[in-house]
Parts: sequence; structure tokens; C-alpha cells
Amino acid sequence: MNATHIEAVKSYLMELQDRICAALAEVDGGAFREDTWLRAEGGGGRSRVLENGAVIEKGGVNFSHVMGEKMPASATAHRPELAGRSFQAMGVSLVIHPRNPFVPTSHANVRFFIAEAEGQEPVWWFGGGFDLTPYYGNDSDCQHWHETAAMACQPFGEDVYPRLKQWCDEYFYIKHRQEPRGVGGLFFDDWQRGGFDSAFAFMRSIGDAYVPAYLPILKRCKDQPYGEREREFQLIRRGRYVEFNLVYDRGTLFGLQTGGRTESILMSLPSAVSWRYDWQPEPDSAEAMLYSRYLKPRPWWPAIGLALDGSEANAHD
Repeated sequence: MNATHIEAVKSYLMELQDRICAALAEVDGGAFREDTWLRAEGGGGRSRVLENGAVIEKGGVNFSHVMGEKMPASATAHRPELAGRSFQAMGVSLVIHPRNPFVPTSHANVRFFIAEAEGQEPVWWFGGGFDLTPYYGNDSDCQHWHETAAMACQPFGEDVYPRLKQWCDEYFYIKHRQEPRGVGGLFFDDWQRGGFDSAFAFMRSIGDAYVPAYLPILKRCKDQPYGEREREFQLIRRGRYVEFNLVYDRGTLFGLQTGGRTESILMSLPSAVSWRYDWQPEPDSAEAMLYSRYLKPRPWWPAIGLALDGSEANAHD
């Protein structure tokens, strides 16, 4: 690991932020507000937020590169042998909360981490992924999302997509609600497979796949008519999103524990949200279908036809 490697990753991440913001702004018609910031302990970032847009109610696409003298607890919980090391962490993280309830919320993150100690070889890894959180599910959208994810993984091994899909299903699970956050996608961490060049190429493949995975869904659904019922359900489901991010999300905990910029860390939270006591969907409603059909881990790709009763059938039958 050397400075050239670190600079190459940083350059890619900043360019990725530019490309994603440009693609989203073109669909919305609005512009991202940019804030650059410095962190007292070392490093800083570039936060971009689009709020109250025609299509995007609240969206943030952040780049950060921070460093510190001691690894935070959130980073050493599953790597206790790295406790006490200094670190560098850089990444792009985004959350898009659309205005229309028929457009899913999307999240993506790609990151690079280096842990160092005097007299020892640096320990480095990549992480990230992307996941989709619909309010009103659509089979074609889920299949497209997962097909794009699978194609991004395919050059790196046939085992990669199934493994990372399962990891995503397990990670984005709201334990206290006993339900998934959405329909999943990809999640990976501690990725060193094939050495630096291969691992960096894999991270780029995942980062580059977000726009082609999400934009067709965003464009298809953004003008679909909706009413107060759909809006209220969207706000209730956003509450689940907030619960996950504040209770379980490693990125949120890492940012807060390392003294990161609070506004940038919490940009993932939606502008409007609702909690209703013991709310339950009406039986056989479109809202109930989200729970019965979509908030369950499913093999969305290869394309499998799913009967409305939840059973699976070959799409070509």
C-alpha cells in the first residue's frame, strides 16, 4: 500500500460523486447544494444535498476522507485485532428519498479503509454496496435492480453476487421489527479479494452500477399519480428507515464516533416521516402486499416469476 494507491481511490471516489450528482440532477431538474468541510482530527469532505426538488424530496451524495489516531469502536467491533491503530477512511455515501411514494428510496456506499500501526504492515480493505427500499413494490423494478447488481459482480466470480446479496439481506434487517428494510441488493466489507488492483476494480464496478440500477426505476415511476393514502404509507415506512440508520447502521455509528460532521452523517434521514401507534395495513391491500411479497428475501435474479400468493415459478413457464 502506497500513496499512489490512496490517491487513485480518492480520485475515483470524487469523480463518482460528480457523475452520480449530475445524473440525479438531470432527472430532478434541480441542483445539489455543496458544502466542503474540514475535520479537526484530520481530513474532511464534500457534502452535496438536493432538497425539495421536483422528483427528489431529500437526497444527499457525500464524499469524505478522514483520518485519526485511534480506530473507533464501530470499526473494531468485528476486527478487534485492529484496536489502537491509526486509520484513514474514504468513501462516497448516498441516500435518495424521492417525492413520489411509487419510487423506492435508494442507498449506495463505496469505501476504502486503511489501519496502520508502527512497525506493522498496513491493513486495508474495501466495502460498500447498494440496496433498494420500495414503498409499493414492483417485480420488474426488483428484477432490474438485482440483475444490474449481479452483472456488476459477474466478472469477479460466479459466487460473488449470491454471497453479497445474502449479506445485504442479513445486514439491512430491522431486528426489533423483525423485518427487512427493503428488497436488498449488495453489501460487502473487509474486501481484499485478489489483491489491491482486483479489489479496487471490484469496488469501482459496484460504484459504477448504481446509476444504471436506479435511474430507470426513478424515471419510470416519478410521474405516477398518488394520493394522501400513498403519501401517509410512505411516511410510515420512512420511519423504519430512520430506525435502522440510527440504531444499526455502521456508517452512521462510525461517523458519530469519529467526530464527523453531523449534518453530513445525518443527511440520510428524510425530511418528513411519520410514526403511528400500532399501525397495521388493511388486509389484501397494496400496503399489505409490501409486507407479504416484498419484505422477504427472494431470488430476484436470475429472473424468477413470483406468483401473487408468494410462491415461485419459472418466469418462462
